[in-house]
Amino acid sequence: MEVLARAKLNLTLDVLDRRPDGYHNMRMIMQSVELADVLSLSYNDTGELRVCTSLHFLPNNEKNLAAQAALRWYESDTVQEPGRWDIEDLKSSPGFGGLDISIEKHIPVCAGLGGGSSDAAAVLRALNQMEDRYHDPDTVAGIGALVGSDVPYCVIGGTALAEGRGEVLTPLPPLPKCWVVLCKPEFSISTPALFNKIDSVRLRCRPDTQGAIAALEAGDLTGVARRMYNVFEDALPDRQRARVNDIKNVLIQSGALGASMSGTGPTAFGLFDDEERAREAQARLADFGGEVFLTRTV
Repeated sequence: MEVLARAKLNLTLDVLDRRPDGYHNMRMIMQSVELADVLSLSYNDTGELRVCTSLHFLPNNEKNLAAQAALRWYESDTVQEPGRWDIEDLKSSPGFGGLDISIEKHIPVCAGLGGGSSDAAAVLRALNQMEDRYHDPDTVAGIGALVGSDVPYCVIGGTALAEGRGEVLTPLPPLPKCWVVLCKPEFSISTPALFNKIDSVRLRCRPDTQGAIAALEAGDLTGVARRMYNVFEDALPDRQRARVNDIKNVLIQSGALGASMSGTGPTAFGLFDDEERAREAQARLADFGGEVFLTRTV
């Protein structure tokens, strides 16, 4: 089976407080785009779980989130406390004969676009169709929560409010179809370091998530775009924050209705209601360095 793993954007992202379990409570609006990895899943007769990717530096073992998703899927109907199985447990399971997962990467790595989480979600959605048993989407999303906080959203996709660690999802009216230009600068961000820093940072402002929800309900693309903000921008080191701001400025000057950073970055993106302006922004950013993509919302 071949399945798409779509990238996600954070239209708004707010960090509320630190939880007793060490995670942070979040409140954010998430959105799928057409930019996607392509996964192929097929059974084999080796009794092995094998992962290969188009990028040589990505893990092809249990550390890959796609492999983790397969493990959590097969253990979900077998053990009382899912989240404990490893590869050896899977190999000894009578219900498992072998699985190959091939990942053709298009979503940039360590970019704040949920590439690994989306790959994991795609594996779960594929197995939900390939296997004899079928789970409803909420159950599949629950299995995904054992893999990572963004995986439940990536199972569901579309436009949604994510709360808690990101696993508490409320579907929202879809964002009006628009063009998106994304630019990942030539550096990566440490997600754990940003989460550790966010508690001690004086935030300049917070996103108007409720106002963005109201704009979605009204079908107002401009209203959503004007309310986009990501508090992690305030936690970036000075040079990296300046670089992200430069990208956002190019997007706005090129006609974007609004621009923000996605996830823990460093990818910045802009929403456009005009394809020509979006392509002009793409061309301008191509000379700016990093990886640039033109895509659309889903």
